[in-house]
Amino acid sequence: MGDDRGELTITVGTLVTGDDRVPVGPGWVRLRGDRVLDAGPGRPGSAGACPAGSRDLDLPDAVLVPGFVDLHVHGGGGASLPTGDPDEALAALAFHRAHGTTTSLGSLVSDTPAALERAAAALSGLVTDGELAGLHLEGPWLADARCGAHDPSTLRDPDPSEIARLLRRGTVAMVTLAPERPGGLDAVRQVADAGAVAAVGHTDAPYTLAVDAIAAGARVGTHLFNAMAPLGHREPGPAAALLGDPRVTVELITDGVHLHPSVVELVLAAAPGRVAAVTDAMSAAGMPDGEHRLGPLRVSVRDGVARLAGRDTIAGSTATGDVLLRRIVAGSAAPPEPGTPAWTQALQRAVGATSTVPARVLGRDDVGRLAPGRRADLVLLDRDLHVRTVYRNGAEVPRPSPRHPTDRLTGDE
Repeated sequence: MGDDRGELTITVGTLVTGDDRVPVGPGWVRLRGDRVLDAGPGRPGSAGACPAGSRDLDLPDAVLVPGFVDLHVHGGGGASLPTGDPDEALAALAFHRAHGTTTSLGSLVSDTPAALERAAAALSGLVTDGELAGLHLEGPWLADARCGAHDPSTLRDPDPSEIARLLRRGTVAMVTLAPERPGGLDAVRQVADAGAVAAVGHTDAPYTLAVDAIAAGARVGTHLFNAMAPLGHREPGPAAALLGDPRVTVELITDGVHLHPSVVELVLAAAPGRVAAVTDAMSAAGMPDGEHRLGPLRVSVRDGVARLAGRDTIAGSTATGDVLLRRIVAGSAAPPEPGTPAWTQALQRAVGATSTVPARVLGRDDVGRLAPGRRADLVLLDRDLHVRTVYRNGAEVPRPSPRHPTDRLTGDE
């Protein structure tokens, strides 16, 4: 099928393609329809007359990066995915796309077998249509002691028949579970054998059991350090096993709330090319402080931080993909000055965590980088790394109509 949008060439002061072999600096990207036609450093060469319908944007003060890929998002803009309502899911996706996330998994939370199957079935059509990159089942096979913002009454041991029912449509892309539950290692194998990503999270597993889970096929650590046994020098726990294995990608919620910036820096240094920044955002992202819901649980948001009502337990985040990028670039010390070598190095690393690495986790070779033949998913940022324009499939993403006039980002403004 043809695409009548013609060609668009965007030339910027700072281009980050997501390929570490391409230096960060002035560059350009040319789009044709929904694909990247070409990209390169400097300014585009002039090879004869421009094709009919071609357009050019010359933005010397802009930063251009690949669209963000989020492996872990429950909602945003006042809309929630765990409800299983496709319209709510689309509203949440529209909100996050306006902040640069062009590829998302839809994360569900622990619930009863019937409710979980209903939600997964209802949202599967969005996966088939390409709106979602897949579904992420965060539970219900989680540790009681590390349930976090999951309803403890819904947690249970893995049931092979239940897992098989949830996986049968082929739309579940990732499953987070605690391997110490009875049948946990078999569940890891079942998920991996089905072609989905098995993730270790919400777990109290000792180091040796986490190693066994990796051997059984686990390839992701869900929001490392959060809702898992802490790292110890005598009993290192699951975090050390996940960090130490080169086959494993670790999620980090780099919103400035879930982890101290020095811990983020430590993990990025310890596991280069294996860190996926995730929002873990819930419906309150972009909304004012107040009362919200995450699955069946009530959540209170104060000063942009979401916690279970009446408790100190953090309940997801109110962050967006651009916040994750800015936080990584800022690092644990004073933020580097734009344009300096330290800044470009930090920006390259941040793009890896927000785009390239999570795309690799999903086995996607069409997103996560700006290169010929890839999907034309791009984020134009200003020098302070705030979003100016987002393109998905080569089309400019409209800013969604807010459910509330505010659009706050946790701890960032």
